Amino acid sequence: MAGSVNKVILIGNVGADPEIRRTQDGRPIANLRIATSETWRDRNSGERREKTEWHTVVVFNEGLCKVVEQYVKKGAKLYIEGALQTRKWQDQNGNDRYSTEVVLQGFNSTLTMLDGRGEGGGASGGRGQGGYDQGGYDDYGTPPARSAQPSGRSSSPAPSFSRDMDDDIPF
Repeated sequence: MAGSVNKVILIGNVGADPEIRRTQDGRPIANLRIATSETWRDRNSGERREKTEWHTVVVFNEGLCKVVEQYVKKGAKLYIEGALQTRKWQDQNGNDRYSTEVVLQGFNSTLTMLDGRGEGGGASGGRGQGGYDQGGYDDYGTPPARSAQPSGRSSSPAPSFSRDMDDDIPF
């Protein structure tokens, strides 16, 4: 095999308020637990069943840590992209233990708030994405147009830049 991929994508709910710690040089590290659930109907009884998996997420990306610290609370629905890492540690009795975590660091990590809690809407590590519907910038590098009047009518003219591609392709 020429290469390999270590990528995790989760959409789930935060189980408790995140824990923010700081390294000796002051950089933040965020720890949170995310629950993902699967539901189905039992074939024999017809009852609805649910299975919940808990995932430990560690955020080393400083920008994402700020978002987690300010906006993420228990119950928030998150979309995250990161990588799996297993670390070895010793318990109080000196026994070797292993923990597998979803790690968000560098440019290959993303964290987006899906339920609109807080004011920020979300953030991404290194990709320039944000909460698209929460005041972020569109694909053209301009902020979204907002209506100045409560009735929904805008007194300003529409932007002169056409977002539709003006070409001669007949479809």
